[in-house]
Amino acid sequence: MTTEEFVKNFYLEKQDILHSTFENKSEHKTLVSTKIEELNLNKTQTEQLKDIISALLTDTFYTILLGLDGSASIGGSQESFKIYDEKEQLISECGDLEGYAYEYFHGE
Repeated sequence: MTTEEFVKNFYLEKQDILHSTFENKSEHKTLVSTKIEELNLNKTQTEQLKDIISALLTDTFYTILLGLDGSASIGGSQESFKIYDEKEQLISECGDLEGYAYEYFHGE
């Protein structure tokens, strides 16, 4: 897996979580989607909530990636990490994630 693929997978996970949060089909409902449905929001309110949750997820995933990269703190501690895949090949070391993270999460 490349550094870009690693970051892209975080982005795809964010998109999957956002989609499942607003899934209304009974066989795919999550606890969160059920709670949102119970709010009985109109279409405009639902879109506003979706925008808010999307922004929250973007901030969260972006911060985690930057934290792993050494560009932001995680729980008040700031250090860089080397990330290896299961074949022990280096995916990322300090500074490799930030550019791709910005591209995927803020370059939309």
